[in-house]
Amino acid sequence: MIPWDALAMFAFGAGVGAIGTMVGVGGGFLIVPVIALLEPSWQPRAITAYSLAVVCANACSGTFAYLRQGRVDRRSVAVFALAAIPGVLLGVLGANALDRGWFDPLFGVLLAAMAAWLAIAPERRPQNIGGSAVRELVDAHGTRYRWSFDMRLGLAGSAVVGVVSALFGIGGGPVQVPFLVTLLNYPEHVATATSHGVLAITSLVAMLVHAAQGDYRGDLALTLATAAGALAGAPLGARLSRHVPGKALIRILAGMLAFIAVRLIAPHGQHPRPSGE
Repeated sequence: MIPWDALAMFAFGAGVGAIGTMVGVGGGFLIVPVIALLEPSWQPRAITAYSLAVVCANACSGTFAYLRQGRVDRRSVAVFALAAIPGVLLGVLGANALDRGWFDPLFGVLLAAMAAWLAIAPERRPQNIGGSAVRELVDAHGTRYRWSFDMRLGLAGSAVVGVVSALFGIGGGPVQVPFLVTLLNYPEHVATATSHGVLAITSLVAMLVHAAQGDYRGDLALTLATAAGALAGAPLGARLSRHVPGKALIRILAGMLAFIAVRLIAPHGQHPRPSGE
């Protein structure tokens, strides 16, 4: 008989997979706060390891769906992922000693500012910024996309995304999608798909490092159940994203970033108090 908790985590993973793939962020923004509430005894290291395993499953499944749709900027995925990997390794090391009582509020303020920017002015994305990289692709439905960006900025931003991805266990998508859209001029639908491709690689690296540290020994069954749900839900999210206008995707992402920010900034009793209080 399948345990009820495993079924519940599979259903949770399916929902995370669908929503995370639809907006290109991997679902970690939902996993971290939910697991922090459900498992008050887990340390941040265990929470981030769990989240990144599910994010990896979600991102891999979503990437295959987006590749079939022809919306992934394949030329940039490998380059951005390679630039992010050193940051991923630093982020995992930081998560090992992370005091969320100090870092969460700061990160929450950053996400709140990013959410406000996306919600207020997604239409202000520049149309022609110039740059060293020019991209053009036609997706499986015949929609043509053309844009250009500064590759040096893309590499630098990817390194930062790598740190955030592993440090907070949210996968980096909530940072990377706005970065691709607002600073690198990516069309919204291409940004969500390309972010998933980068996320599949970087979250896999982070997951392997956590596995080498033994961070999955205590909760492997629940991790696998949630990851299986994310694999099942991701293709649905990719199909749904085709029917949502690009501006709407960005506004949905803004709302999700605001949700994470509130969860990180608001006191919730799970973080240890700083010494001296």
